[in-house]
Amino acid sequence: MGFMNYLRNRAGVVIVGFIGFAIVAFLLGDIINYGTPFWARHQNQVGSINGESIDINEFNAQVDQTTEMFRQQMGGTLNPQMKSYAVQQVWNQYLNRELLKSEVERIGLSVGKAELNELVQGDNPSMQIQQAFRNPQTGQFDRDQLNNFISQVGALPQGHEAHGQWEALLQNVIDERTSTKYTNLINNSVYVTSLEATEEYNQRNKLANFEYVLLDYNSVPDSAVTLSEQDYKEYYNENKGVFKNPEETRSLEYIVFDASPTAQDTARVRTTIEELKAQLTESTTDSLFAAVNSDTKYPYVFRKQGEFGPALDTLLFGVPVGTTVGPVLANGRFEIAKVVDTKVGPDSVKASHILLNPATEGGMDKAKAKADSIKGLIEKGESFAALAVQFSVDEGSKINGGELGTFARGMMVPAFENAAFDAKEGEVVIATSQFGIHIIKVNDQIGSSRVVKAAVIDKPVNSGRETLDSAYSKATQFFGELDAANFQESATQQGLSVRKADDITAMETTLTGVEVPRELVRWAFDADKGDITDKIYESETNYIVARLTGIREKGQLPLDVVKSDMESAVRNRVKAKNLITQATEAANGATSIAQIGQKLNKTASLAENIVFANPVIPGVAQENAVVGTVFGLQPKQPSKPIRGSQGVYIVEVASFVNPAAPTDLSAQKQQISQSLSQRTWSLAFRALQDKADVVDNRARFF
Repeated sequence: MGFMNYLRNRAGVVIVGFIGFAIVAFLLGDIINYGTPFWARHQNQVGSINGESIDINEFNAQVDQTTEMFRQQMGGTLNPQMKSYAVQQVWNQYLNRELLKSEVERIGLSVGKAELNELVQGDNPSMQIQQAFRNPQTGQFDRDQLNNFISQVGALPQGHEAHGQWEALLQNVIDERTSTKYTNLINNSVYVTSLEATEEYNQRNKLANFEYVLLDYNSVPDSAVTLSEQDYKEYYNENKGVFKNPEETRSLEYIVFDASPTAQDTARVRTTIEELKAQLTESTTDSLFAAVNSDTKYPYVFRKQGEFGPALDTLLFGVPVGTTVGPVLANGRFEIAKVVDTKVGPDSVKASHILLNPATEGGMDKAKAKADSIKGLIEKGESFAALAVQFSVDEGSKINGGELGTFARGMMVPAFENAAFDAKEGEVVIATSQFGIHIIKVNDQIGSSRVVKAAVIDKPVNSGRETLDSAYSKATQFFGELDAANFQESATQQGLSVRKADDITAMETTLTGVEVPRELVRWAFDADKGDITDKIYESETNYIVARLTGIREKGQLPLDVVKSDMESAVRNRVKAKNLITQATEAANGATSIAQIGQKLNKTASLAENIVFANPVIPGVAQENAVVGTVFGLQPKQPSKPIRGSQGVYIVEVASFVNPAAPTDLSAQKQQISQSLSQRTWSLAFRALQDKADVVDNRARFF
């Protein structure tokens, strides 16, 4: 009966199960390798992981399903960010599953049938199951909802979308379990020795007090330093790991021509919604009028306070029936609503039903007559459960005596919901829906709240033609004067601000916070350095013209590509050589930090209570090399010059304060083990990913 509606309304919850397992990989950050070139190979494949191809049709079906679930869960209309997140979500699921697959098979990890049953219907079900079947009123896991869902899915023919949803959820439960087993195996291999625990304890508790003289890099003018090719090569060779690109990226300079709604556009939409308000007030077909005129098709059902938009919510529950409220402006939309009915009713209902199919009963009249007869038998004391088994065509619920469990408003089709929520506890009522004739028995009613049925109409504040034409005219003028060499010059002449976006990836949807069309990013990954966009690209509120300024291939980046990135660091390296020479000359013959400071015309500064685990010099910066050197010195002996991040230092330890010896290292060991355990999954997954052969062609399709 209301199962399709049940599925639609529960889909937003079921997606939590999909999200749970994939969220781990999502938080890992840049874990995706790209194939090169992007879309030159495997025309119908989104990608492959360790040789396992991912077909575009299968992948796209999951993206569409996930996107719809996100839309239902988050509300509103589909937007590019929702679609992009869904693509990432599904890709991460494939990545997790395939990378773990070979590992868990290699070491013999599996989830047996009995174990899976326990994870689904046992005393302590998987968190994914608990989250997917949570009672919306109490926030707690509802076992009745789970059992009802399983029974109704079992009654549906194979190939129904509900089977796919259920199987996907079960697969994610299995994946989560095998992932947990794999992680536990790694965690159980972690062992912390007493020596390690003692060292960790000392690093966090041993205090150093020292004086230092700092020769700041800023004291040397940049103009006084000449950088040679050898200086760049030395720095590059010492820091090659920093310049390894995990995936191919592009850099752009671009101009945004803003076409966002103006005050005039807002006034125009307000006028429109005011006109609709007057018509809605006079309307005698409120639901139809709202359905025809609203941008968003809101459900025409009773809802309790808190279920409308916040601005409407405060108005609807304080006015009599027949009142039209608004307009209110919320999230870029004007909203109006007419109160059609209001009453006090239960928050949720526990009910059973018997479903009759008019087509098999000889027509609607005969079906209604039979429903009346069955109702009479129930009211005379006949067993509802026995009659459900005998007469109901709802195979999912009849095996449970017609029980549907507990459901809140909005979970069933309107005709069924109205009958169940309007009836009294213990009452038997008849309702007709698109599924057939229902004989409904209300077993229990839970909670009580005032509810309102309202016809809601909204209109988004969109940019008008004048606004769009003005922005497009500016973009066209700029675009028409461009060539490969005059991008910045033309922008300056026309008073336009040039923005820059570096290291954008192939699946990017924004540039420095500005939403951009995917077509623009695809162009960037198919263009050559220096190319100008082939057209003016259009997003919802902007027109964009761009120029490709840089290409960074996947893998080790050559020196000439990263030269500008390292220029500041190389300059400080060269300055450090000169400053170290000055400091060394000052230290010759000196026996204290004070004497060295005098020679350099510097007063030594004091740093107190510094610990090795937090190498920060107060008021200066984090200085790993300096603090590390301090803990290797003897007191009252000036150090050699140390190249730090802010300048060149000479330090002298005044004293160390040793902590009391730990009486029990077990707590320290446990703390270290917990810290390591929190990182093991990330590190293990990174190792698997680094070893894997991952080809990512998503940018070709999305």
